[in-house]
Amino acid sequence: MPPDSSSSPTLTLGDHLVRVVKLLHTVRQQAPRQHPHVDPMAYPLLFNLRAQPMRVSALAEAVHSDVSTVSRQVSTLVDLGFVRRGPDPDDRRAQALSLTAEGTELLVAIREDRDRWLHGLLADWSSDDVAAFSTHLQHFASDLEASLQTTTSRRTDR
Repeated sequence: MPPDSSSSPTLTLGDHLVRVVKLLHTVRQQAPRQHPHVDPMAYPLLFNLRAQPMRVSALAEAVHSDVSTVSRQVSTLVDLGFVRRGPDPDDRRAQALSLTAEGTELLVAIREDRDRWLHGLLADWSSDDVAAFSTHLQHFASDLEASLQTTTSRRTDR
């Protein structure tokens, strides 16, 4: 007999997380694209490039993906004019990626759409509830990211 989720807050949380992940996947599939040729899976690349130029390997690490996948996504973004390749300021032999003006415009449009969607979704939440949820979600994401880094370093130490 499976454990009763009401007996453990982490079991209940796990059940809710499975539901939320599935729902977010469905929302992502149904959401209109900001650009017909940019896969929403590439959006995190744009978000990470907004702060500073990065090498493909650093970008892959930042989005927790493999270099070959990120390299393919970057090639599309470069071909579409949203990302440019240039010399890495720390090592001129290497290339760094940065957003173009068009890439920045696309990122702004993505963020504005996301904000409108969240605003509508959370319309009956108080500002305090939204802020508290944001704080808890950021804390959870940081712990999850740290856990991934620990798991990855254990695998590479073997």
